[in-house]
Amino acid sequence: MEKTVGSRLIYRGRNFSFKSDEVELPGGRRTRRDIVEHPGAVAIIPILSDGRLILVRQYRYAVRRELLEIPAGTLEEGEEPLECAVRELREETGYEAGRMEWLMRCYMAPGYSSELIHFYVASDLRIVEADAEPDESIEVEVLGFDEVAEMIEANVIEDAKTIAGILSYLTRG
Repeated sequence: MEKTVGSRLIYRGRNFSFKSDEVELPGGRRTRRDIVEHPGAVAIIPILSDGRLILVRQYRYAVRRELLEIPAGTLEEGEEPLECAVRELREETGYEAGRMEWLMRCYMAPGYSSELIHFYVASDLRIVEADAEPDESIEVEVLGFDEVAEMIEANVIEDAKTIAGILSYLTRG
């Protein structure tokens, strides 16, 4: 285990904080760990009654291009993951789920971030009014699982949460 010797907040943003910690390694040597503290997130695999999948296409500033992804969002303070999944599905796709089933959770980039993402499968979907965030421009796309799997294999879909969620869903027993 590494022991925290000191910690310095570098930046507190809307969805995360960045800090730099000095740690002592088991052998006594000291080093620095830069960490993105994240409140956690959810990702949803929305499946229509005909078996097709709802994805969202949106511009991601960090990579300077549009990505095709499963709907997802950051947990608000005090919000439970299931509550967040229900909210994000509605905001990003304009659908509500009659059934929301927990699939898995995983750390997205544990080498530098505390973000833990919870995955849900949404089914028995019905259309409601979308309620997108004012700073988001999202386009909904409906695709078959075979097509999505081919897009993952061809590296057309490059978003890690989408790849992890879809492959976990497709390989579960």
